[in-house]
Amino acid sequence: MYVCLCNAITDRQIKATVAAGATSLTDLRDQLGVANCCGCCAQLASSFLDNANQSSANNTLQAAHQSV
Repeated sequence: MYVCLCNAITDRQIKATVAAGATSLTDLRDQLGVANCCGCCAQLASSFLDNANQSSANNTLQAAHQSV
């Protein structure tokens, strides 16, 4: 689905950029151009970062429990 209509940026592009190491909206803006125009997509784009951070934290927690 398109997240940023102004720059035709999709959720897949954002997810790939986050998987490649983007950790902030600034990273997404610099690498993809998301939220450069009207900014309406900034909150949704940021939610992909939040989801990735939450998944990472859950994975770290699971790994810690398994090593105990």
